[in-house]
Amino acid sequence: MTAAVLNSEYIQEKIFETLEMIAPEADLDALDPNVEMREALDIDSFDFLNFLIALDEEFGVEIPEADYGKLVSLNDLISYLQVRM
Repeated sequence: MTAAVLNSEYIQEKIFETLEMIAPEADLDALDPNVEMREALDIDSFDFLNFLIALDEEFGVEIPEADYGKLVSLNDLISYLQVRM
C-alpha cells in the first residue's frame, strides 16, 4: 500500500470520528464518497461549520472560509486535506 493510500485512509477515519461527534445519528457506512456530504448526512450549515473547525483542530490545517464551497464530498475533503498535511 502506498503512503497516499494510507494517508487517505487515515484522513477518512479521522473525518468519520469527527462526523460522529457532530452528527451521531448519521449513517457513515452508507455515505457515498462522491455525493454532497451535507445533504447525504442531513447536516445543517452550522453543524458543517463546526465540523470544519473540528477538522482544522484535528489536522492542524487551516481551512479558509473561501474554500468551504470546495469541500462538498468526502473525496473532495480527503483530497483537500491530503495536499495540505
